[in-house]
Amino acid sequence: MNLTPEQIAAAQKANLETLSGLTDQALHSIEKLVELNMHIAKQSLSESMSNSKKALEVKDIQQLLAHQAEAVQPMAEKIMAYSRHLYELAHETQVSFTKSAEKEFQVNQNKINDLVEDWTKNIPAGPDAAVNTMKQAIASAGNVFESSQKALLHAVELAQTNLSNATSTAEKTIKKAGRSSSKTGKKK
Repeated sequence: MNLTPEQIAAAQKANLETLSGLTDQALHSIEKLVELNMHIAKQSLSESMSNSKKALEVKDIQQLLAHQAEAVQPMAEKIMAYSRHLYELAHETQVSFTKSAEKEFQVNQNKINDLVEDWTKNIPAGPDAAVNTMKQAIASAGNVFESSQKALLHAVELAQTNLSNATSTAEKTIKKAGRSSSKTGKKK
């Protein structure tokens, strides 16, 4: 079976549309990352200036230690929040790319099924075993893809749960350390 120029043009158009969609998704993710980094940079500069001014007002070593303890806890919390934002952005991008891949796989599988159906209409009677084998191979490939997707989604969900638990534990530890250092600074 030969492809017609119209079929080739339609396939190229579909591929171009897919590429355009993926490029838009990637650029949207990059835009979000740049916005996040710009926000962090502005906030860090502002806090740095504020902390520098406070450090210049310090009169003795105890005040300096208390000032440093106060500055460390918010910094650690912000690093955790930034990491969480990065993870969410990466996950969001991965989900959109996965949806696009699933859609393309389904479209291509349908095209292959249609091609096999057209092919089977034009062959003489007799080689039914070969046709059935080909159909089973296509169905098996679809099942493998679906199983792989389910396993990948399960792994992503497990990673998200582990990250959430680790983040929660780290935040609790940071808060506990901040309270401990505040109490230590006040005792001296």
